Amino acid sequence: MRTRPPKSAFLAQLLSQLPSPLGLLPLIVGLAAWQLLQTGNSPYFPPPSMWWSGLVQSAATGQLLPACLASLQTIVVGLLLAIVAGVFIGVLIGISPRAARALGPVLEFCRAMPPPAIVPLAILFLGYDERMKLTIVVVSAMWPILLNTAAAIQRIHPILQDVATSFHLSVLERIRLIVIPSVMPSILLGVRIALPLCIVLALLVEMLTSIEGVGALMIAAQRNFQSGQVYGLLVLVGLFGFLINTAFSMIQAVILRRWPPRNIQA
Repeated sequence: MRTRPPKSAFLAQLLSQLPSPLGLLPLIVGLAAWQLLQTGNSPYFPPPSMWWSGLVQSAATGQLLPACLASLQTIVVGLLLAIVAGVFIGVLIGISPRAARALGPVLEFCRAMPPPAIVPLAILFLGYDERMKLTIVVVSAMWPILLNTAAAIQRIHPILQDVATSFHLSVLERIRLIVIPSVMPSILLGVRIALPLCIVLALLVEMLTSIEGVGALMIAAQRNFQSGQVYGLLVLVGLFGFLINTAFSMIQAVILRRWPPRNIQA
């Protein structure tokens, strides 16, 4: 029996992460029905054709592209920094009971604080700029990654710990060879949870502070009663999430091919 070459199998696995076009069919049918059944120019439920007109008008003024790039930069950079911070602190807590006891109360206090509540404090220290928006995104989005990483390390099977002790591995070698490969699926799960948080928080901060971004455009359009533009920007935000989530699914397939899930956990 002829088997598929590894590269072909990997390419097929990568392509399987792409969403099926049939999944968009209900959305297309719903938008078409909305367009056909809508009569008049409703200020609350404009037809989809007005959504497109609103986006074109926003692009013509030169505001749409810079806003999209500002929001996308915050989402991507914020997610990357949240991954670094979450994994680093999660590994530190997971491998060190003393660090877990010392940092536990502070982390629980910070985790329970809702993101909108820290916006005034961030403005007080950092002002109305991109650093403030990025800080809120990172601080709020790192918790799923941190908690998943720490919990997964504590569930590593004692046999793997004995292997590290038997080979006299250093702390860095133990983290690189034992800890990270064992907890990588849990880290990726935390990243998948943090991804929509980054999008939501970036837009929320832009709406609350009017810092440049898609959220600031949406709140300005709402205040000017430009409902078509609000709906169009909302679709654009959904497209952001769709594309970023698809890209992450493909990256996750690559990483899990290198570090597949393990069953040897306590």
